[in-house]
Amino acid sequence: MSQPYAITPDDVVRASHTIRGHVLRTPLVPAPRLSELTGARVLVKHENMQATGAFKERGAVNRLSALTPDERRRGVVAMSAGNHAQAVAYHARRLGIPATIVMPATTPLVKVENTRAHGATVVLEGETLVESAAAVDRLVAAHGFVLVHPYDDPLVMAGQGTIALEMLEDAPDLDCLVVPIGGGGLMSGIAVGASLRPRVALYGVEAALYPSFLNAIDGVDRPIGGPTLAEGIAVKTVGRLTLPIIRDRVREIVLVDEPQIERAVHDYATLQRSLAEGAGAAGLAALLARPDLFAGRTVGLVLCGGNIDARLLASVMVRELERADRIISFRMTASDRPGVLGQVAGRLGDLGANILEVSHGRLHLDVPAKSVSIDVTIETRGPGHTAEILQTLREEGLEPRRIGPLGTAATGG
Repeated sequence: MSQPYAITPDDVVRASHTIRGHVLRTPLVPAPRLSELTGARVLVKHENMQATGAFKERGAVNRLSALTPDERRRGVVAMSAGNHAQAVAYHARRLGIPATIVMPATTPLVKVENTRAHGATVVLEGETLVESAAAVDRLVAAHGFVLVHPYDDPLVMAGQGTIALEMLEDAPDLDCLVVPIGGGGLMSGIAVGASLRPRVALYGVEAALYPSFLNAIDGVDRPIGGPTLAEGIAVKTVGRLTLPIIRDRVREIVLVDEPQIERAVHDYATLQRSLAEGAGAAGLAALLARPDLFAGRTVGLVLCGGNIDARLLASVMVRELERADRIISFRMTASDRPGVLGQVAGRLGDLGANILEVSHGRLHLDVPAKSVSIDVTIETRGPGHTAEILQTLREEGLEPRRIGPLGTAATGG
């Protein structure tokens, strides 16, 4: 590598020795069902199996292990709204180092409590990580804490790069690695680690709402911001140390939209039997978004984190069933007479539908005064079964109309 980057392959190799015994050497698992889905031969690096559920432990341990005795006594500080916070807190307690974590005031309570449970002092300040960073600067000045940056630190970057060494050792025939990009610590570390095998192509993945690196590399100003399932890579500012490596070493950055991220979370759960948070699933989302890039190739995906809220996961799973026409909602109109609801329910049962929810009303103005509207949500075997049920109901005069989740009439079949 000709450029004077912040880290070298030797730094990544040293990091691999430093973190050995402190973090799990996660398995690289063949994924035959994901391979069938994408047309590539897919292997998945399960970093969601780390003690805190994400890859961040590697960089945290490598950084903490380099502290001098005086720095250990003074303690460390980090800013994070999630996985980095938990990784620093967890390993700082293991190593006997006081840790203070600054988190935005808007951080979900469960993440705050998980970080406190690892023994760290949590400071809630600012609405964003940028505002939290200002609080970190004040704490460093006031108490002499050592900053453990989430991505723009050579030791952190080298620690994350150990993932590449393990993947290429376990599967020397990998053609490419597909890696999510937030601040760039993971991607830059892997890029340097993988440079020991120059033929391996590197692809980065960003959420379409946060194309920070693609903007920086292309010199354009795509809009940045908005609610994303991949909050772990929702970063507005690129790393100063990570950008040059990613610019030079990553062949292409793929943007993935929210439905693709949701589908990837769903597919990891149902096809790979593994939990992935939005950012963790971004690599698979890239294969779904751009199958032309990966068809026929041996692809290593980094499932970099599995810390997804249970309610959010449930919502994603149901939304995917709706997209696949496995769960549908529709409205029917029938004569307002005793027993009609039972008759409709019985008919749906005869047709093989599983009724999830049903309600009826007489006050919709688009329904005649002597009629009743019946809103039904059912589970079916798939699109063909759904079409068969709706057609049968039409033939029987019930005129089903698809409706959205809030009861608004939808167009089409």
